[in-house]
Amino acid sequence: MCNYQLTDFLPTTKKECELRGWGQLDVILFSGDAYVDHPSFGAAVIGRMLEANGYRVAIVPQPDWHGDYRDFKKLGRPRLFFAVSPGAMDSMVNRYTANRRMRHDDAYTPDGRHGMRPDYPSIVYSKILKQLFPDVPVVLGGIEASLRRLTHYDYWEDKLKKCILCESGADIILYGMGEKNTLQLCRELENGRSIKDVKDIPQTVYLAKKEDIPGGITDTDIVLHSHEECLRNKKAQAENFRHIEEESNKMHAQRLIQGVDHQFAVVNPPYPPMTTEELDAAFDLPYTRMPHPKYKGKTIPAYEMIKFSVNLHRGWFGGCAFCTISAHQGKFVVCRSKESIMREVKQVIAMPDFKGYLSDLGGPSANMYGMHGRNPKACERCRRPSCINPQICPNLVTDHSKLLDIYHAVDALPGIKKSFIGSGVRYDLLLHKSKDEKSNEAARQYTRELITRHVSGRLKVAPEHTSDRVLRLMRKPSFSQFYDFKRIFDRINREEGLNQQIIPYFISSHPGCKEEDMAELAVLTKNLDFHLEQVQDFTPTPMTVSTETWYTGYDPYTLEPVSSAKTPREKLAQRQFFFWYKPEERASIERELRRIGRPDLISKLYDGVHYHGRAHYDPKAIGSSPERTDMREKKRKSFNPNFQPRGFGKKTKKR
Repeated sequence: MCNYQLTDFLPTTKKECELRGWGQLDVILFSGDAYVDHPSFGAAVIGRMLEANGYRVAIVPQPDWHGDYRDFKKLGRPRLFFAVSPGAMDSMVNRYTANRRMRHDDAYTPDGRHGMRPDYPSIVYSKILKQLFPDVPVVLGGIEASLRRLTHYDYWEDKLKKCILCESGADIILYGMGEKNTLQLCRELENGRSIKDVKDIPQTVYLAKKEDIPGGITDTDIVLHSHEECLRNKKAQAENFRHIEEESNKMHAQRLIQGVDHQFAVVNPPYPPMTTEELDAAFDLPYTRMPHPKYKGKTIPAYEMIKFSVNLHRGWFGGCAFCTISAHQGKFVVCRSKESIMREVKQVIAMPDFKGYLSDLGGPSANMYGMHGRNPKACERCRRPSCINPQICPNLVTDHSKLLDIYHAVDALPGIKKSFIGSGVRYDLLLHKSKDEKSNEAARQYTRELITRHVSGRLKVAPEHTSDRVLRLMRKPSFSQFYDFKRIFDRINREEGLNQQIIPYFISSHPGCKEEDMAELAVLTKNLDFHLEQVQDFTPTPMTVSTETWYTGYDPYTLEPVSSAKTPREKLAQRQFFFWYKPEERASIERELRRIGRPDLISKLYDGVHYHGRAHYDPKAIGSSPERTDMREKKRKSFNPNFQPRGFGKKTKKR
């Protein structure tokens, strides 16, 4: 363990506090995740940041919420407040599948053990703390509270729910990335202010009577439809969401106010984007980059995934309709300095089990590093949730040069054999034709270097669908751009003598998607010789355009009706088309195609070979490229159920 001592980690027990000579703590942080002292885990970031500013902070990871609540009592009463975070993932996404079935494991728990956190830890932990210490402030942070800061649809309970402060009994939400608002709250409370009086910190949410809202409700505020009105009228909820998303992504946002339970939920605008220096400071804190020693001998799957990876930036301007990144991090990309990145890479190289391979040099999107608005004043006025949809903004600098410089510097370090890019790549940025030829040349160079130097045999990209109508609702580029990128990928592989695969992600049952769209997706991906493995059924999660569209039946921006597959039968009818190549799916697919009036697609999927009540293997169904003809003929006479041509996968994988 790199010879780290117990005191090199933030304390998790009374004994560990005593080893540091600490009596009363300033902040006690309860987390739904195991404690991993790494900058990819929010509890560690907030804890280390508070420690660096002189506060005594401890972390209680995965407290037992049953029985006598001893985990909630063991560190006593903090001087300032209890902080509650459900973990790095939304707890309900973490615990349940798209079919609302409980998952068998938890990647953020030692040995992947499930059942170590409750549903909605933010609510459960807060209620326990308020019961035990009613006079101590409870502060909510992390993804769960951040995305439930106003009225939101909850897929798992299938109902519209209030601001999470109402149900949890907590005092305040620190939404988004929490370094600045958490530190400011500490300072305010340390100066003697009551938590009930703290209503002026940016990027916070609180409940208040009308007369207690600072400055009163003014013309500059955006007053949303009340929670009660949204319960009566789904269109009101859709209208609300447009304002919520726009204000999450503006440089200079307005205050949001929503009536609920005879009071108001007040959302203060976020801080301006962090500077490079501020972001460097967060990443340069003295992390051990290791799980706490209490987990010795156990494996934390989420840590193993990012153990040898380095995050280059925050923020994401893609604006995909089903994604929550910008709602939490904001759309403006903030980059770490090259020096900070190199320091962390050298730390990884020094780890005793590092073999020379970085698993990822990435971020929310791998190739947005260094990108920004050419004219900052235009960005300050912008209300678009995406800088690249429906078209790439002419003000966006799409130059990949700074990112290439990072790659080259990292790969030149002694001890680095290869750096992989595991984060998603936006191929629409690579294909974009800028007016700046330097940017175009850098994009071409980046594309070639990505494919030849940074792919471990399989490059994952996310076209998400093949229907341009569905893609417009997803805020994703036309599928024609995937064809363009695949041609480039294949050409570079031929030129370089490589044998690599491109692995596309797809989603079924997204709002606006019909069975016919999925059937056509099956035909198009079959013709590209794909047996899909990176697929998922759309799962509504709080604070996304797609979720609000799915629940309300309206596009929040146009208020036009949008239909969605909602019942298990409707969702399965769409999902089955991913697996057209499985003999056991064929009968159902043929029936469905006849039912929706598209029997013409049967021949396109199965090359005219009809199904007669039993599984029938036809190598023609494996693809349609001429170079596979001989292979099909050789396999025609002997059925091998495990036969998979190169480039195909057998397993489906949840994203």
